[in-house]
Amino acid sequence: MGATKLSGAFAQYFYTLTRSIDCAGSGICAKLRNVETTSTEYVIAAPVLALDLGQKRVGVAVTDSLSISITRLAALQRTNWKQLLTDVVHLIQRFDAKTVVIGLPLRLDGSYGDAAEAARLAAAKFARSLDIPVFLQDERLTSAEAQENLRSRGVRRPELSEMVDSESAAIILSDFLQGGQNRILLPRS
Repeated sequence: MGATKLSGAFAQYFYTLTRSIDCAGSGICAKLRNVETTSTEYVIAAPVLALDLGQKRVGVAVTDSLSISITRLAALQRTNWKQLLTDVVHLIQRFDAKTVVIGLPLRLDGSYGDAAEAARLAAAKFARSLDIPVFLQDERLTSAEAQENLRSRGVRRPELSEMVDSESAAIILSDFLQGGQNRILLPRS
């Protein structure tokens, strides 16, 4: 079943409220945990770490503490959940990240496919495991844009496949910071 979506100032209030509630034994908490908040008004704490979850690699990019510049980092090899979480926690600590954004690969018509559902489930696991906010960001066509960006900078085929994931993460991060699309803030549950 899909999550309910909230927006605006209420979303920020709801997010703060649900993170501070002691839900021990309460049936309402199960319902609260199935609510995602969609907001363009939520204040984003920087540095922000972006992840582009691929089948083999995870592209990574991070902002500086003022969200002025974006740095592409080496992609992570995707093996299992425990290793991915450990790698992401190390990156959060290394860069003192305050927010995580994960690309949501929606279909061109905006619907959820298998890849989007897998990204949403992984993002929900990150939200439960990390002590910082986790957002989803629409990433339609970022891989094509990333390849085009890299080719225009003269990157050739062997290096292209190694760099495209983190270039995609940088595009996701840029889109997220511009806030033109709704951000989906995942609840901690």
